[in-house]
Amino acid sequence: MTAVDGSAPSPTDGDALASVSGVSARGALIGAAVAGVIEGKPDAIRLALVTLLAEGHLLIEDVPGVGKTMLAKSLARALDCTVRRIQFTPDLLPSDITGVSVFNQETRDFEFRPGAVFANVVIGDEINRASPKTQSALLEAMEEQQVTVDGTTYPLATPFMVVATQNPIEMEGTYPLPEAQRDRFMARLSMGYPERAAEMDMLTAHASGRPLDAVTPVATGSDVAALIEQVRRLHVSTEVHRYAVDLVVASRHHPDLRLGASPRATLQLIRAAKASAALDDRDYIIPDDVRSLAVPVLAHRLLLTAEAQIARRTSVSVVESLVDSTAIPAG
Repeated sequence: MTAVDGSAPSPTDGDALASVSGVSARGALIGAAVAGVIEGKPDAIRLALVTLLAEGHLLIEDVPGVGKTMLAKSLARALDCTVRRIQFTPDLLPSDITGVSVFNQETRDFEFRPGAVFANVVIGDEINRASPKTQSALLEAMEEQQVTVDGTTYPLATPFMVVATQNPIEMEGTYPLPEAQRDRFMARLSMGYPERAAEMDMLTAHASGRPLDAVTPVATGSDVAALIEQVRRLHVSTEVHRYAVDLVVASRHHPDLRLGASPRATLQLIRAAKASAALDDRDYIIPDDVRSLAVPVLAHRLLLTAEAQIARRTSVSVVESLVDSTAIPAG
């Protein structure tokens, strides 16, 4: 496998990051940096942090103008690592994302030129505007953290996170994400409109300039890699594992669903719960970690039956009913 990321590793804080308290403290710094740009959205910022530390990818889905791209850009700006932004359009080609082999006249051989996916944080703006063929160029990268071009496999940088945005109400000129693509996103969040007070604060903050320009990095790429490694080590009891499996299996038998959550969803639910526990300065997971993340991790993977759609049920309400009906482990 040929490495194409030539950046030198940055030093970490060593022992300061080698503990759950280090994850919590550094996560708070990153969250505070993002909160300086995104007013009144602590839950959205926390979910973005959870996804980052759980080695997942985030789909931000909401109406125009509520700060989807700004959240992605401010998170990237708070990290001192490589960032690439891709504006998805109908004429975007898969090679624009993955890279292409170009013939070098001097060496008389083909050389690989990396595409936009070769970065620590990849921002995919309006991902549903690209054709399904182009969208599928991200599948291998998101699942296996590598790209294969002309039979050669190239590893991607660590950490690696895709933050994609899409507008769910504008259908003209868009291509809905296929189920395989949606399943690779660990979590989906909707920004929603800000509270009145937060919108007033936003007007004040933007009156004197761009708050995004004031964001300075508070963690390096190697810092984030160390935090991720610490999150992996968190203890998960058999009872919590069983609880997560019960939730996911129940979705596969729910009468309102024609497609339930996949085994990948179970894995990502536990990983997200680990990151959430670490941000709360705990080295173990409790059922509430799983319950609080069930909707953002599971809802976007489910497909409703025609009858449920006619009855105006939503995947969110189905997941909420699953959480309410699944027995919580004792002790």
